[in-house]
Amino acid sequence: METLVVDHPLVAHKLTTLRDVNTDSPTFRRLADELVTLLAYEATRDVRVTEVTVQSPVAEAHGVRLATPKPLVVPILRAGLGMLDGMTRLLPTAEVGFLGMIRNEETLQAETYATRLPDDLSGRQCYVLDPMLATGGTLAAAIHFLFDRGAVDVTALCLLAAPEGLAFMDKEFANSGKPIRVVTAALDERLNENGYIVPGLGDAGDRLYGVV
Repeated sequence: METLVVDHPLVAHKLTTLRDVNTDSPTFRRLADELVTLLAYEATRDVRVTEVTVQSPVAEAHGVRLATPKPLVVPILRAGLGMLDGMTRLLPTAEVGFLGMIRNEETLQAETYATRLPDDLSGRQCYVLDPMLATGGTLAAAIHFLFDRGAVDVTALCLLAAPEGLAFMDKEFANSGKPIRVVTAALDERLNENGYIVPGLGDAGDRLYGVV
């Protein structure tokens, strides 16, 4: 598994405001959206393309277009929805599927409660949106789900990651033989006793949409 921590002043600037407990939900949503677009730029470096020739006003020009099948963007509900616009702004032709997963706060294991994805993902590149890579259980379960349906390449975009989560992912997919990448804005210190990232930014879903 490949991990990329995006080292950029704008990423650090926006993330600092997201961490601030005094940042309200509207500001949090806007900054998360902007931050995801910056992460998406790095995450899509290996997106598949095909060579094409177009006619410019001056002469023929050789370039590329996104290959088919189109990339599939998969936000993990509910917090992943707050990352969707930022991702599709950069990949407007991508298709979007939804995966509803929730972490059992007692077992810290991921449980699936809703899916809206093609049954056959053969040959698809998938981009999973999950704000917090904490224990790694939810993201690993989502990636297994996509591979089971035929996906060949998965990149996860996370606002934050914890060392424990990355270690879990490394172990979980050590023998998968498939390309897996995690692109994140920061690698934080650790998890606390409740499985939350420290210093983190709190519960991303609650900060995006309020406590429900």
